[in-house]
Amino acid sequence: MPDQHFTPGQIAEACACLEGQSAETILRWAVNTFFPKLTMATAFGPEGNCIIHMLADINPRVRIFNLETGYQFPETLELRERIKAKYGIEVEYVRAETTVPEYEAEHGGPLYADRSDQCCHDRKVLPLRRAVVGYEAWISGIRKNQTGDRGQANVVQWDAKFNLVKISPLLNWTTKDVWSFIVKNGVPYNPLHDAGYPSIGCWPCTAPVGEGEDERAGRWRGTGKKECGLHVVEHQSGSGI
Repeated sequence: MPDQHFTPGQIAEACACLEGQSAETILRWAVNTFFPKLTMATAFGPEGNCIIHMLADINPRVRIFNLETGYQFPETLELRERIKAKYGIEVEYVRAETTVPEYEAEHGGPLYADRSDQCCHDRKVLPLRRAVVGYEAWISGIRKNQTGDRGQANVVQWDAKFNLVKISPLLNWTTKDVWSFIVKNGVPYNPLHDAGYPSIGCWPCTAPVGEGEDERAGRWRGTGKKECGLHVVEHQSGSGI
């Protein structure tokens, strides 16, 4: 487990201490333990926006970044500006090494339809790996009931894929919890959520969801894929995307 400064024993102790605690308590622990070597990745989903709201009160200096793939919805990019206006927090854009036109020219066209795993790896996983170099922990907005991989997560865990501690303060929240918090606190959110998009990623790989469908049914619809790769479980010796 290279360069792991937070030991397995410390992770287990943190999980035990934070069991059943509020998201705000978990975030305060993360800030007190790791800042300034604490960062957060957000896709401006409702969960991430809740965390930004909390961090604005706890410590607005925590670095927050968005993986700007070049394929995000205009509504998502506009939400960044509304968050800046409300909280004074300017979410940093982290981009792939090539622009979308360069990337598609290199591969003879877009990869999102036929090679979505490669596209996600190149434009999300690799940029995130670069973005977290020098940090000891990162915050994510995942919830257990979203996917099988996320269901295996702990509030505090070692992230072998990115070689740092991962903290998920909303892990045990429900969709109702998220939206209750948004309504109660006036948290900005993507207007596409009101148009049948409960989960929003890149526009080519995101579709509306029908009544009774799983909230992530519109992501990579028809492929069986549920994750871009950032939150896929990877053990210490693993090397998968």
